[in-house]
Amino acid sequence: MAELPYHGQVKDRFLITEVSTVGPGTTEVVVEAPRVAAHAHPGQFVIVRLTVASERIPLTICDFDAEVGTITLVVQSVGRTTIEMRDLGAGDALADVLGPLGVPTEIDRFGTCVVVAGGVGVAIALPVARAFTAAGNEVIGILGARTAEHVILREAFEHACHEVVITTEDGSVGIEGFVTDALVRILEDRSIDRVFAVGPIPMMRAVAEMTRDRAVTTIASLNPIMVDGTGMCGGCRVSVGGDTLFACVDGPEFDAHLVDFDSLERRNTAYRNFESCQLQIVEASHG
Repeated sequence: MAELPYHGQVKDRFLITEVSTVGPGTTEVVVEAPRVAAHAHPGQFVIVRLTVASERIPLTICDFDAEVGTITLVVQSVGRTTIEMRDLGAGDALADVLGPLGVPTEIDRFGTCVVVAGGVGVAIALPVARAFTAAGNEVIGILGARTAEHVILREAFEHACHEVVITTEDGSVGIEGFVTDALVRILEDRSIDRVFAVGPIPMMRAVAEMTRDRAVTTIASLNPIMVDGTGMCGGCRVSVGGDTLFACVDGPEFDAHLVDFDSLERRNTAYRNFESCQLQIVEASHG
């Protein structure tokens, strides 16, 4: 186990109880956080620190159990902190878990909803799909990944939706192509009342353009750079309908037809060189 604060101590409210690998470089972590679990809703997230000296990172609450007092996080190992988090095991603990943060997903009986998830975006889409279904909607899920190996949380997503279409870029499972290939077929075949999209920025942009002319309400869950998660740092500012908003307190979900995806992409790549250097450091330390 990693040497982390609170390990083996009384302060175990952020104790890690379960860790499992759900895909290449992707880990599911269950954490004891009773107060967060008691107030969490679909679409919200937490800010996590591994140690008191670690950076803060936002992670979506994939699942929560108020009775047990746990939340479930899905972590993709793409940067220094997420790679270090991959090495944690049951019995380790996190220094901080702040949340739930963000505005919960709007849940209502809209009619027929399509929930589009690209890659690890399914961790965000899963609780949303469950809530849409529970509210009496007909829910169609589209789950896209590079290969069959990268399709994660498939069984849970299928249980959350009435119908699920899977797409892979290499055709190793489901439809060969992208989520937009599946979405266009659905939009042509039936009347859709709402689309929820989460995943890579190019994917969300493409979904928004596809639904714009059809006037289908489309919500995108954005993933800007974030530090404190409370609106103080301004790092997560996004342009929506010409207004500057903060994803942490005004979102992270916005009308996809109003989002300036170009500026979002520029901001998300602003620190790419620094992140690359940090990644090389942590990879070297892992041998």
